[in-house]
Amino acid sequence: MTSTDEPTRWDDAALAAALFAVDPFGTGGVALRSLSGPVRDRWLQLLREYLPSGAPFRKLPIHVTDGRLLGGLDLAATLRTGRPVAERGILAEADGGVVVIATAERTGVGMAARIGAALDAGEVFVERDGIALRMQTRIGVVALDEAMADDEAPPAALLDRLAFHLDLSTIRMEQATRPAITATIVAGARARLAAVTVDDNIIKALCGAALMLGVDSLRAPILALRVARAAAALAARDTVADGDARIAARLVLGPRATQLPAPPPPEPPPPEEEEEKEEEKPQEPNEQELQEILLEAAAAAIPPGLLAQLQLAGGRSRTQSSGRAGMLKQSVLRGRPIGTRAGDPRTGARLNLVETLRVAAPWQRLRRQEVLAARKPGANGKRVEVRRDDFRVNRYKQRTETTTIFVVDASGSAALHRLGEAKGAVNLLLADCYVRRDRVALLAFRGTVADLMLPPTNSLVRAKRSLAGLPGGGGTPVAAAIDAAMALADAVKRKGQTPIVIMLTDGRANITRDGKPDRPRAEEDALAAARLMRAARITALLVDTSPRPQAQAQRLAAEMGARYLPLPFADAATLSRAVKSAATEERGLAPTR
Repeated sequence: MTSTDEPTRWDDAALAAALFAVDPFGTGGVALRSLSGPVRDRWLQLLREYLPSGAPFRKLPIHVTDGRLLGGLDLAATLRTGRPVAERGILAEADGGVVVIATAERTGVGMAARIGAALDAGEVFVERDGIALRMQTRIGVVALDEAMADDEAPPAALLDRLAFHLDLSTIRMEQATRPAITATIVAGARARLAAVTVDDNIIKALCGAALMLGVDSLRAPILALRVARAAAALAARDTVADGDARIAARLVLGPRATQLPAPPPPEPPPPEEEEEKEEEKPQEPNEQELQEILLEAAAAAIPPGLLAQLQLAGGRSRTQSSGRAGMLKQSVLRGRPIGTRAGDPRTGARLNLVETLRVAAPWQRLRRQEVLAARKPGANGKRVEVRRDDFRVNRYKQRTETTTIFVVDASGSAALHRLGEAKGAVNLLLADCYVRRDRVALLAFRGTVADLMLPPTNSLVRAKRSLAGLPGGGGTPVAAAIDAAMALADAVKRKGQTPIVIMLTDGRANITRDGKPDRPRAEEDALAAARLMRAARITALLVDTSPRPQAQAQRLAAEMGARYLPLPFADAATLSRAVKSAATEERGLAPTR
């Protein structure tokens, strides 16, 4: 502890390791955000010391197959004996211990779902290749998150099931001192845990604190309650105390907070009391007071800058998933392996020999009997008979390019300023596109139409050439611009790419869809077109370029389902950062400014 007795980040990380070791299956696990290094190694070593002697500690490779993860058929034994022989997977082998997921930020949603099901049920059921297996998997998980970018994280389905979310990236080696908690203390707490009870007021206070902090997961207060029980057991108590609940709020609810709690209403002045009054005994805090105590503890643990990021990303629907690296598509030749399927290798797909033999193995005895019964020549010559239905080919998935479509309002006297900022932003983005293989397109609208000035490209020379002679002035056909952007986005989607629409306008439409100057009708057409874009689920950002934020632009962004960004004094760097934040992946958090 520090001189002020406030826990440091390392104190909390060490305490989380002890609490996790007390109840690995109940608390689910730890999401550990840190690059490989001595601090992370020391934390993992501390965890191993806290776990029971001989408890499994298995590392899960990123490209592990379903058969190795969940279990299935032991190919070698099956081929040797001629009958199906079951094989235990990594999750079953780790029963009673811990599974460490390397580079968890690259874990696919399918893999996360399988691990999450094992954490929920404490067992896995596998039915494959003619055998059915049910194996116990009472495990805890340590998800090693090595991504230092804010737009990368382990899948939400996995993070939601892990009680502790720790960040060791800012801890120096000299701060990672040995804690006072010993393995003997943790072992005693583990034996005492089953007898720990909890009062209803603490349960209600934890649920209320989660609600006030904007934690929308039902698992979070349950995990906090389990951590509070582990904290009581660690302190050699049979009942959860207020201090145990504060620890749970700080370690479990704080990192999950999405909003600051509202301040409590002012208390009425106390009534006049008699001068002489008997001294009252201190009373236990009631449910409301306890909830406020937990909120203070959780608020103190909220990571710096997190709430600002959440507020910036709040305008984007979490149901939309798009990313800077693009959407996923399946491939038969290259990409990240995602298993196998039945198929013919003559079509160009790659044969998976091991899986092919695994499918063929259970049928060998029957096939040998069929061959002998038919008295075919050479019946005893084949060790393994493989048929066309046994062939298994590899499946891959690869990320496609992201195409950022700039839709620039080139009407009015301020057009030259807007186009200059768009040009600067495009140039900045193209430098990033060179690394990420993303593309940029430009639509400009003025007069009565929207023109495609720059088709999707990652060529910096072509972008500069197209932007150089772009004129300005005339009416504002917003509806035509949105229609053109949707058509281009649809074409991008058809190529397997991810479109992101960035619209720079003040939202003051005055040209209708049919090209006539009629402001009321033009505004109605623009809103109708915006609703169609929202229905098409196209990720969008509307940049309000007027000197002051306009109600028309805000309403247009709302109808589009787009994030609204008032940018009266736009500069290329700010606009580029806004575009990148619109492309954040599954977590929906914007990069730190």
